[in-house]
Amino acid sequence: MWKKMRYQLINKVKRAIKMFQLLEDGDKVAIGVSGGKDSIILLYSLYTIKKIWPIKIELNSVFLDLGWEIDYSEVKAFSESLDIPFHYVKTDIGKIVFEEREEKNPCSLCANMRRGALNTYAKSIGCNKVALGHHMDDCVETFMLSLTYEGRINTFAPKVFLDRTEITVIRPLIFVYEKDIIKMIEKHQLPTAKKACPIDGKSKRQEIKELLADMVKNNPKAKDKMMNAITNQIWSDFNENFEKNNTPKKEGNSDN
Repeated sequence: MWKKMRYQLINKVKRAIKMFQLLEDGDKVAIGVSGGKDSIILLYSLYTIKKIWPIKIELNSVFLDLGWEIDYSEVKAFSESLDIPFHYVKTDIGKIVFEEREEKNPCSLCANMRRGALNTYAKSIGCNKVALGHHMDDCVETFMLSLTYEGRINTFAPKVFLDRTEITVIRPLIFVYEKDIIKMIEKHQLPTAKKACPIDGKSKRQEIKELLADMVKNNPKAKDKMMNAITNQIWSDFNENFEKNNTPKKEGNSDN
């Protein structure tokens, strides 16, 4: 069963890489590793891609310490067992967000600060890309958050170039279900770090997650349909380029 799940996972990652041109020969990638299940699967996935993909890439795992006491030793050991260098980065993000700023809705500020710190560090070690562990459920939840709280039809992109740092952010797990990530973590007993966020499970995202869970009870394909809409509409530019580059060319008559 593990081999089957691993095969399905890597196929979905390969689909994302091909469709959105996430990786290129010579890329130096910083993998954001929080120690959670998603980042661990991302680490393993890109390790596997590096072994089987016909391009040369360099991988680094980067762990941001937000100021909370987290035992990351097993995550560090796992990264190093894959021959991926592990980088520890100390920050005061947790203190700033929850003590100094005392944000009522801290998730957005925290996420922005974490991305900024990660991108800056990635740049400092010579990386041109940063890989994040957002999966399909994250994408649909963000879509619903934007729709219900901002009145916008929007979600994050599978690939974004940041002018200020000249870093390209990629999301290779964009077609992977969260439930499959959980199964793989449990089946293979992969190491994870304990969550330390003081509002974990109490955010607006958690409310949307529960709403979607109720929708899926009545319509099991609800998330898939939303993801299809996102891929075909919001990410239409990526989709058109993929179809253009992967449509077999017909050989016509030539004068040469």
